[in-house]
Amino acid sequence: MNIRARHDAIVRSLRRNGMTTVDELAEEVGASRRTILRDIGALRDEGFVIHSEPGRGGGLLLDPGSVQTTARLAVTEVFALLLGVAAMRAAGNLPFSGLADSGLAKIEKALPPEKLRDLRRFLDCLHVGKLSPLQDLSDMGKMDPGLLSAFETAFLQRIHLKFRYRDAKGVVTERQIEPQAMLILPPLWYLVAWDPAREGFRHFRMDRISHPEPVESLKFRQRHVPFEDDVCPYRDLLR
Repeated sequence: MNIRARHDAIVRSLRRNGMTTVDELAEEVGASRRTILRDIGALRDEGFVIHSEPGRGGGLLLDPGSVQTTARLAVTEVFALLLGVAAMRAAGNLPFSGLADSGLAKIEKALPPEKLRDLRRFLDCLHVGKLSPLQDLSDMGKMDPGLLSAFETAFLQRIHLKFRYRDAKGVVTERQIEPQAMLILPPLWYLVAWDPAREGFRHFRMDRISHPEPVESLKFRQRHVPFEDDVCPYRDLLR
């Protein structure tokens, strides 16, 4: 059981059982007494109010109104929230934008330094623009749920990404590319990539991508993407 899963199990046990002991928790989650004591300290740092009785056999009690006050979100989870805000902002439909920005700023501030660094690198790959009114949206589908985590690995480690792609005619091909940017043209989302097989940039509609998989052994260099004049980096929307 990893640390996060163990912390969740401890909180569930405390909520379910009321008063319990360190030894009982250790037996329940399969960890040592020392590990449980360290976990209790970490949970208190996250904002959980856990009362304890002194002594080796003393009990632990979670305050019934206790909640977590620090963010435990992964980079992809925060990025997904930012994507939602970016899409609404690009579409010109973002009510309560001040509150959204304030809330996201608090989440970013709570991230560990290494996660915040990755998030900012991820955001630098995001661009927005306006979709042509002539674009056909009749075949727009859902995006593969594994896409964002695959993007995180490929973009941050700068490694190739392979996937199956279904074109406008329904023909499916296997592609392997260098992911360079993400482009939002509401309501469509695109992966902008350098295609070594075709020696040029290609735009792949994300709802037509399936089975994405990073290729760990193949690195690539960052390239300048020649966007149209009406496309801008996401960060410029915040100015």
